[in-house]
Amino acid sequence: MSQKLEKRRLGKTELEVTVFGFGCIKFPHISADQAAAALDHAIDLGVNFVDTARGYGDSEVKIGPVLKRRRDEVYIATKTPTRSAKGAMRDLETSLKNLQTDYLDLWQAHWVCDGSVYGEVVKKGGALEALQQAKEQGKVRHYGITMHRDHKAVRRAIRDGIWETIMLAWNPLDEEGMGPEAIPLAAEHDMGVIIMKPLSGGALVSPPGTEKVDGMDPVVAGTLRAIAANPNVTTVIPGMISVEQVDENLKAVATAAQWGGEAREELFDRIAAMKKEMRYGQLCLGCGYCLPCEHEIEIPRVFRALYMHNQYPEDQRSMGKDVYEGLGMPADACEGCAECVTRCPAGIDIPERMKEAIAAFGSRKVPT
Repeated sequence: MSQKLEKRRLGKTELEVTVFGFGCIKFPHISADQAAAALDHAIDLGVNFVDTARGYGDSEVKIGPVLKRRRDEVYIATKTPTRSAKGAMRDLETSLKNLQTDYLDLWQAHWVCDGSVYGEVVKKGGALEALQQAKEQGKVRHYGITMHRDHKAVRRAIRDGIWETIMLAWNPLDEEGMGPEAIPLAAEHDMGVIIMKPLSGGALVSPPGTEKVDGMDPVVAGTLRAIAANPNVTTVIPGMISVEQVDENLKAVATAAQWGGEAREELFDRIAAMKKEMRYGQLCLGCGYCLPCEHEIEIPRVFRALYMHNQYPEDQRSMGKDVYEGLGMPADACEGCAECVTRCPAGIDIPERMKEAIAAFGSRKVPT
């Protein structure tokens, strides 16, 4: 690949990271060999920022062997979802062991979804103490925070001046991370800005049958280019599982600087039309934070089936039913407990969507 990846300063960390990073959230769904092949390929092409989390299944474990071989070629970032200092330090030791390294380049307080959680993290004995202590001990070079949904909490975190980086979910279709306001504000406070969920967990793609342009899905390429073209964004980290995805996504980001305003307008027109046609505004990000479901419903796959049923061309919508029929537990098993809603970064009313799935695909007997 001939494109050269731009590097940007990750805020006050002073790390020079590639504008295209590798998100490893989907590694639990592939084999260790597949994960290593995709990650090795990205590093070979110059990608130097790799992001994972304790909550991403065995993602850290699969990264470890690659990191052991190529530690000096990449910056590794991981996260702790634990709110207490003591629990966060336990997470750190597990992450270091899994990743086969003795230090992290960036450690992040994970999924700080509202002001209440933010308060837990920054109070005495909260996770922030662990992040600061780990930096003093040399186990962590820098620390940051990942945030969702609560605009007031995002503004507070930025203005507090505590954090070196902030990770936000943002793309032209789903702005739950308050990108247009938060990104320039974070840059103003010299925070590195990391964009997660740029493709809404894989939902922000062209409909099946759309002709590729220069070997790329026009919506995927346009979206990644639009994000990378924002000078206040430091790096964008789409979740990837294959060499092919690395090549296509990297190509899009690497050509962002040459992307003309006219093409950008065309992309936003296309996405605005997609958004208008959607039957609901909030889109499942495919992050899996809603799991495990007490009733064993594979919630993200139900959403995927619904998306295909609602958005694919009419002659291909049966694919959604095929996905739904392949689920072990139907939406009928939902009892409306709403535990999943409390964990959903986008705040989606999941029980209502389960009712929509039943209406779309028919009622099924719950296995006993």
